[in-house]
Amino acid sequence: MVSLQLHLSSTPSPLLFRHVPRPSRDLKLPAHVPRPVLSSTNRAATATGPSGKDVLLNGTPPANNFAEADSVALPAGLRRELMPRHVAVIMDGNRRWARMKGLPVGLGYEAGVRSLRRIVELCGKWGISVLTVFAFSSDNWFRPKVETDLLMGLFESGLRNELQHLNSAYVRISIIGDSSKLLKPLRVLLADAMETTKNNSRLHLIIAVNYSGQSDVVQACQNLALKVKDGLIEPEDINEFLVERELETNCTDFPYPDLLIRTSGELRISNFLLWQLAYTELHFTNSLWPDFGEDEFLEALCSFQKRQRRYGGRNLRT
Repeated sequence: MVSLQLHLSSTPSPLLFRHVPRPSRDLKLPAHVPRPVLSSTNRAATATGPSGKDVLLNGTPPANNFAEADSVALPAGLRRELMPRHVAVIMDGNRRWARMKGLPVGLGYEAGVRSLRRIVELCGKWGISVLTVFAFSSDNWFRPKVETDLLMGLFESGLRNELQHLNSAYVRISIIGDSSKLLKPLRVLLADAMETTKNNSRLHLIIAVNYSGQSDVVQACQNLALKVKDGLIEPEDINEFLVERELETNCTDFPYPDLLIRTSGELRISNFLLWQLAYTELHFTNSLWPDFGEDEFLEALCSFQKRQRRYGGRNLRT
């Protein structure tokens, strides 16, 4: 089985990013609506920035936390203050890669796992706070059972083998999607991974498994409807911020990806993070996911840093 062992240093990177306001962040909650409560880890990361004194790992402050953050040099062409906080990836092209090489489909997925390892390492080194990957769509159940069983087995064994390495690299793991269709051993493993890594602060790895962007929005609306029914809020109280709080990406302080990358030349978002991608910069590459590495990631980030994000406003340079 493919090893996912990471080679990150034990020193987390700083939270040195420019603040880009989003429309929903400017909305005000009604006075009678409970304010969101951040976890202690998120509050520390947001309030204290590069200070590691408030960040806990399994109840114990990590030694020398963030101390060497500024010493990590970025590749030429990248500017630290313009790095995206949140990158999302649709990892497409594993099967095509295998078929083009005359290999079994399973080897394509294993090669894709190696690519994911590379990108996780680079996010940790280059100071990206959140990486969300589309591991398994709810639509993927329509594929042959032998293939879905292979995918689930690879996911389970890879995560089980590498959980300790991810934890030691200060990677926090969250899972979004409907886990009810997953086998119990995998559900138990996912719960253990989230619990084990919940206080880590270097990189937040969000894995979408059996996820649907449409279903995410629907369940958020259903939750808000129940709150109206129970008298907790009024219909007129519902705004973008309240919807955001009900989406599955409420596990992070940065729920809106700054950059979406899709590999394999496909030019669509395939029911992924439909609400959250409203103002996201899109980058499409012809590289198949197993071939996506440092050069391709650097190209995507450089492209992102050259763009003007106006959120509906005019370009101040013109």
